Amino acid sequence: MKINLANIKKAKKLLNKTECVAIPTETVYGLAGNAYSDIACKKIYKLKKRPKNNPLIIHYFNFRSLEKDCDFNTDFLKLYKKFCPGPITFVLNLKKNSKVSKIATNKKSSLAVRFPKHSISRRLLKELDFPLAAPSANLSSRLSAVCSNDVRDEFGKNIKYILDGGKSKIGVESTIVDLRKKPRILRLGGLEISSIENILNKKVKLKNKPKKISVPGQLKLHYSPGMPIRLNVKKNKDNEAFLLIKKTKKTKTNYYFLSKKGDLKEAARNLYSTLRKIKKSKFNSIAVTKIPNIGLGKTINDRLKRASKF
Repeated sequence: MKINLANIKKAKKLLNKTECVAIPTETVYGLAGNAYSDIACKKIYKLKKRPKNNPLIIHYFNFRSLEKDCDFNTDFLKLYKKFCPGPITFVLNLKKNSKVSKIATNKKSSLAVRFPKHSISRRLLKELDFPLAAPSANLSSRLSAVCSNDVRDEFGKNIKYILDGGKSKIGVESTIVDLRKKPRILRLGGLEISSIENILNKKVKLKNKPKKISVPGQLKLHYSPGMPIRLNVKKNKDNEAFLLIKKTKKTKTNYYFLSKKGDLKEAARNLYSTLRKIKKSKFNSIAVTKIPNIGLGKTINDRLKRASKF
């Protein structure tokens, strides 16, 4: 997408004044503020109505800009070289002299960091003298935003500026991998676990049901369209939207398809926008057909399971 430098300049000006702006990334839109500023980070939590014990992911331009805040290790460098910029978030040990706001970290000694791939956000990060704390641009527990209109739906006039970058290409949040000791996946996302395992040449365990919240995306209720969801359904009820993985010969007005032919990448990309479309319709609930629990299907199932805790 073509970069509008005037828009970058406007976003930069607001961020320098500790305001919050929405930014596009390849995963979902983020609600961004100066990660070194307590004021900006407090505004993010207030706007999102986010629990204070839920830390923020900090976005950097490249690993050189991260060196002053975190300790690196071999696993990080391997994964960074292969997948960054891209849909992967790393949990690393925070350096004691780091300027990252303790509000963003919930006073933890670790930091969740990522390097977004979207050209507009990369250009913005390159222009700034600080990294960006940028959780998803939505109200806490609700559907993530994958385009600028979604952000407006969530915040209306409460947000100062939306840096428009079109629709997010991946459509689900980044995969979070904890690299402080043995690598562990803390959140399923837009990068498959098998891809991470192939680069590290070892098995990586999934630990996404913690007793205490350590990273974003671990709340029991999350990604919710604000109505009941039933999973693994073969037949829907009256006045219930029916969400299917692929198009069928039989179609009705209450049928919604994530993909034409059951492609899981396409399904993930369309998940939030389709749920948001259903939310705006007059259905009482959503029935979801069985989603293959492989590849990105695991991420889709994770999001739908958390959304169903309505």
